Amino acid sequence: MKTFTPKEIVSELDKYIIGQKEAKRAVAIALRNRWRRQQVAPELRDEIAPKNIIMIGPTGVGKTEISRRLAKLSQAPFIKVEASKFTEVGYVGRDVESIIRDLTDLSVKMMKDEERARVQEKAKESAEERLLDLLLPPVTAVGQPQDPTRILQERELQKTTREKLRSLLREGKLDDRSVEIETTEQKMPVIEVLSPFGGAEEMDINIKEMMGNMFPKKTKRRQLKVPDAVKFLIQEEAQRLVDMEKVVKQAIERVEQSGIVFIDEIDKIAGRESGHGPDVSREGVQRDLLPIVEGSTVNTKYGMVKTDHILFIASGAFHVAKPSDLIPEFQGRFPIRVELKSLGKGDFIRILTEPENALTKQYVALLETEDIKLKFTDDAVAEISEIATIVNDRMENIGARRLHTIMERVLDEISFDAPDMGSKEIVIDAKYVDERLRDIIKDEDLSRYIL
Repeated sequence: MKTFTPKEIVSELDKYIIGQKEAKRAVAIALRNRWRRQQVAPELRDEIAPKNIIMIGPTGVGKTEISRRLAKLSQAPFIKVEASKFTEVGYVGRDVESIIRDLTDLSVKMMKDEERARVQEKAKESAEERLLDLLLPPVTAVGQPQDPTRILQERELQKTTREKLRSLLREGKLDDRSVEIETTEQKMPVIEVLSPFGGAEEMDINIKEMMGNMFPKKTKRRQLKVPDAVKFLIQEEAQRLVDMEKVVKQAIERVEQSGIVFIDEIDKIAGRESGHGPDVSREGVQRDLLPIVEGSTVNTKYGMVKTDHILFIASGAFHVAKPSDLIPEFQGRFPIRVELKSLGKGDFIRILTEPENALTKQYVALLETEDIKLKFTDDAVAEISEIATIVNDRMENIGARRLHTIMERVLDEISFDAPDMGSKEIVIDAKYVDERLRDIIKDEDLSRYIL
């Protein structure tokens, strides 16, 4: 896990997310505490539980983005789930343990990719040797006994030829040649398991693995151009060099020690006590999630995974429900509460210009591919931000997501006609923005549908 100080974490998050200092501080401390826990003596280390976080704030203010960037920063396995997708056991819906199974799958993939990258050089060397064997099969003394001196001379000659072929291969002079490669493929019947019980996905995978061993692998010969053959052989060699047992072991450890689960729409399962109707199911989801958040052992296809030290970040708008509507045990497992503020005109101006992935920069880069130089003036950015604020106040407040809608509307004509415009420089100013949006803003019914 990469080590960053809380200040470094906040400054990294600042590159992509505007404002929300409190939320950034909370997640920075939570991430640093994971590193601190690793430095503590082993007997106390297991006693230190992660301090889970609830982010409260309207949609489009950066809740998911903060968690996603945090996971990227720490190179931790990260999964985002919607609480509303799950229902309590016995109802139709996903079983909550699938969160940990998916997180483990993700971690195994991450570790496999890292391991592949580590053995890439060795795989390249092995692939090159295999390809040279295909281009120039080695000399073997087959059939009648031959003169040993002659065999030695032939082998020496072949060695020289092989080295010449190697330099030609590296220079790309053999790229037009084709080689025949033997590939193995396994024909598998399509199996679909429908089960009324939780963990059907797990059962599905286990049956496929069992059936896989029953069906023979077929070998097939394919004609490939040298560059394609090189790619194929490198992939095959890398696959062979990766020690899957080690990968799985490290992946499970990474999930257990640094996994991050982001549970969105947590307010949708915060039902008031009513004892009937959908609220029963909502409360049931909380009770099902509780053991995982508290710390339990989940059975995955790679083995048992403990959830005691996984960091859970929950988020919700809490327009109707309040965090206090969650069941007390569930509330107790999220000791840190952070409120994210609604965004105003000033924030929108900064969002459109400051981050490394700012919307204006994205559109400039997109249209540059059509040889169109797009330039946004300061007054255009201010006008777009003003309109976004007005529309958010008038209708549903969807935060920074409103900027996407407005930017698309402003650049709709240019985006459509761009391929036919030829090389051109276009300046987007406040006047242009006003012309494109004036009628829509005036007609409230129209803006309700379009913006």
